[in-house]
Amino acid sequence: MAQILAPSAQWQMRMTKSSTDASPLTSKMWSSVVLKQNKRLAVKSSAKFRVFALQSDNGTVNRVEQLLNLDVTPYTDKIIAEYIWIGGTGIDMRSKSRTISKPVKDASELPKWNYDGSSTGQAPGEDSEVILYPQAIFKDPFRGGNNILVICDAYTPAGEPIPTNKRHKAAQIFSDPKVAAQVPWFGIEQEYTLLQPNVNWPLGWPVGGYPGPQGPYYCGAGAEKSFGRDISDAHYKACLYAGINISGTNGEVMPGQWEFQVGPSVGIEGGDHIWCARYLLERITEQAGVVLSLDPKPIEGDWNGAGCHTNYSTLSMREEGGFEVIKKAILNLSLRHKEHISAYGEGNERRLTGKHETASIDQFSWGVANRGCSIRVGRDTEKEGKGYLEDRRPASNMDPYVVTGLLAETTILWEPTLEAEALAAQKISLKV
Repeated sequence: MAQILAPSAQWQMRMTKSSTDASPLTSKMWSSVVLKQNKRLAVKSSAKFRVFALQSDNGTVNRVEQLLNLDVTPYTDKIIAEYIWIGGTGIDMRSKSRTISKPVKDASELPKWNYDGSSTGQAPGEDSEVILYPQAIFKDPFRGGNNILVICDAYTPAGEPIPTNKRHKAAQIFSDPKVAAQVPWFGIEQEYTLLQPNVNWPLGWPVGGYPGPQGPYYCGAGAEKSFGRDISDAHYKACLYAGINISGTNGEVMPGQWEFQVGPSVGIEGGDHIWCARYLLERITEQAGVVLSLDPKPIEGDWNGAGCHTNYSTLSMREEGGFEVIKKAILNLSLRHKEHISAYGEGNERRLTGKHETASIDQFSWGVANRGCSIRVGRDTEKEGKGYLEDRRPASNMDPYVVTGLLAETTILWEPTLEAEALAAQKISLKV
């Protein structure tokens, strides 16, 4: 992100009376270029929803579309809540639906639920019940009306967080009085790659071949430079509809790769919003017949990887004299470099090579306006003497609860010894 601005007052989604009049995700949001890759598919469209099906002359597709777009609001107060959670790999997303008797405005109004953890790699078959705790709600851009998406975390029946529940620890960190007093802001830049189905190759690339070298694709326009723009735009609008604090999007350096930014978000909200935005992207690519990849280095060779750069500031960093606080935070981050790297995503060693706008995974570094460093500080921050830092180490498949929580823990709660601090300051040429 170019800068971190003031966060919106809407820290949690609030259902409004007008939400029932808003239309769900429209059908004209992705390119016919995608459809050409599946010539066997016939596409029938309505004003609201698109259905992909094999050729049919009996009107089945139209009837399904009519039911998908059916507005049930005049006939019942009941709504559909889509409960969403993180699966056993720590990156896959699962969800299932349930009927709620009336519209709700807060996650605390929703009941807990359960699922079969043995089918997601999160529990043994002989004791498979895992409990879902609703934590945040968003408007549902697919169903519209008062229907909602529910971000949940997962617990054992005894109330213990299961190993893949990283939200629980992050919430504890952000509820610490010292952290809460610093009002930590996060701006997260989520990069992702769109792949052609069945061949595991980037969208727009010749199958088994390569496009021209990098250069014209970053923020580019044109059929030979931009692949998947309509998916990116559809996702942008879906996020805005849902109440996600999305702040922008752009095409990336590698063709077929895109980025969206979420933030500035306060505390635990950063993780909730990124996970919900990822879920929307999974659903949209599902409808478009395209595969979503969060692999940090999807194509080997002279091609950029995919990261999840995390912009971060505290109240003290944003106030006068904040640059000194930022330098102290950088010092702490240098001392815990290995701990952060180990928590910043799987396969990150293939991306953090010191090439393609990355720093070496083995060496901590920082600099002003230097995108080849572990931590980048902007020119405006240096000039104004206050602002934020950008952690460029997280991979695209990182868990935002882990990264945001760890940044707050290391820079606010953790205190190194004076000896370690002095040695580190000398090593990275940082005067604090």
